[in-house]
Amino acid sequence: MPLDLSPLWISLKTAALATVITFFIGIITAYWMLGYRGKGKSLIEGIFVAPLILPPTVVGFLLLLLFGKNGPVGKLMEPFDFSIVFTWYGAVIAATVVAFPLMYKTALGAFAQIDGNLLRVARTLGASESTIFWRISLPLALPGILAGTTLAFARALGEFGATLMLAGNIPGQTQTIPMAIYFAVEAGEMDEAWFWAIAIMVISLSGIIAVNFWQELQERRGREVGRGGISAITHYRSTNAHGGSPLPITNSGLVVDIDKKLPGFELQVSFSSEQEPLGMLGGSGAGKSMILRCIAGIETPTSGRIVLNGRVLFDSERRINLPSRDRKIGFLVQNYALFPHMTVAQNIAFGLPKGLSANSVRVQVEAQLLAVQLQGLGDRYPHQLSGGQQQRVALARALASQPEALLLDEPFSALDTHLRSQLEQQMIATLRLYPGVTLFVTHNLDEAYRICPNLLVLEQGKAVHYGSKQEIFQRPATFSVAQLTGCKNFSQAIAKSSHEVEAIAWNCTLQVKEPIPESLSYLGIRAHQISFTHDPNQDNTFPCWLTSTIETPHRMTLFLKLHSSPGDNQDYHLQAEVFKEKWATLKDQPFPWYVRLDPLRLMLMSE
Repeated sequence: MPLDLSPLWISLKTAALATVITFFIGIITAYWMLGYRGKGKSLIEGIFVAPLILPPTVVGFLLLLLFGKNGPVGKLMEPFDFSIVFTWYGAVIAATVVAFPLMYKTALGAFAQIDGNLLRVARTLGASESTIFWRISLPLALPGILAGTTLAFARALGEFGATLMLAGNIPGQTQTIPMAIYFAVEAGEMDEAWFWAIAIMVISLSGIIAVNFWQELQERRGREVGRGGISAITHYRSTNAHGGSPLPITNSGLVVDIDKKLPGFELQVSFSSEQEPLGMLGGSGAGKSMILRCIAGIETPTSGRIVLNGRVLFDSERRINLPSRDRKIGFLVQNYALFPHMTVAQNIAFGLPKGLSANSVRVQVEAQLLAVQLQGLGDRYPHQLSGGQQQRVALARALASQPEALLLDEPFSALDTHLRSQLEQQMIATLRLYPGVTLFVTHNLDEAYRICPNLLVLEQGKAVHYGSKQEIFQRPATFSVAQLTGCKNFSQAIAKSSHEVEAIAWNCTLQVKEPIPESLSYLGIRAHQISFTHDPNQDNTFPCWLTSTIETPHRMTLFLKLHSSPGDNQDYHLQAEVFKEKWATLKDQPFPWYVRLDPLRLMLMSE
């Protein structure tokens, strides 16, 4: 063991101070670079990471040029008779510079891995950017930041080349452990070299092991807590910040008239909605979620206006674009975006108005938990809840902020069929009592029909039909709307008279009841509205033969060929759906069967 232990204290002191400096600068820089979209981002990133890839002697040489007597910083310090070169301060600067890239890159990766929906939802709940950083981004990135801190400390502790160039090797002043090892080997003092080598390995590995142990301990604690069960269904009771009457919301509703241009896609929609839930129906990529994001302020339309209860949220001409936190919008995204580091109670409290007393917060949280039948689960974390419970917590959190509009983006998509049915009933009860505007995005036809009195059908960013659900399902305006609403039977059509249409694909002429549009291109009929009869003399009745069948738990889908027997399994005109009780009486009847296409059920539509 060497008599002079000063390299140990100098190394620890230097590495500790360098790590503290790197910790703050690295986090701030990483968070800033994550959101930076300006010019020269790649160049800036390259400069930040350069000390990690350049030889330490090159880094030391550049620092010497910067802080040396003739360097820009050296000349600035000359009037104060202060020098960085060959001092302990130089050792700290060298250690900070070489450790910074590890802290920066690790923190950047930790921030980048945070689910963006968490930050977006936080903004819709009224959180400022500083609140989001301190309460969401930093806590969630903390494991990665701690790992980066440990790596930065180990790198600063082991720095040699840059320190030697800038601070030199002055025993008792700038001689760190790596220098002590180097010069001990050079002098042939192998025992001393071994001592310092073991010391630096023990210190570095101890920090890494401690961080890994802490992370494993956190994960183990999370796994030890059991998962909660599925609880019953109840109504939502809306209260104000003090537990009183429901928040008054005017009936002017939501007005949306926007245009957003994207690469290969353009969203152009115009609609209004008041208190009754408006369902937004369309296939993937139709623009449903983008509309919600524009309303919530997550995305900015290219042009147009968004007005909620008389408040202008966005107006391109007047250059108004309220930030998400000021829009009073509740947003329930597909994955619920619960803050994983917060308990259920803390998640709900996050959406409450600021400035409430601790007792008021507790009362409000308990009221929300009771409203969604999760009482007693306030101390649990999101990963300890079932999917249905997570969905209800997210809904309670959104409603706790007293939003004037509630945006629901496929809230049942991640749930199994049985649970979806239970929560759907709760959602219907909740929305019935909710006093604000509701937009409900889904691609599920039955779901949209059960929950929403009115529907907006979207196709490739355009609104192709807007009206009551009965109107849209019974009288779709276009062929594409009929497809989106689940119709399976179509034929090109030509008007023969005021109440007679030729179905070209079905090779028949049909009587119709509704007025024939001038732009008639197709007619259709839904599979469950096709009926079977024993009277071949009824109007729109034709002989048919069975081509093939598909069985589901409760129904049979029958593929039928009109007029003649089929040639193969792909030779059919219509799909009919019947309950199995009807199938049991139908299947043994001799062919031809007779199928009737009710004139009242035929849908006439344009291209």
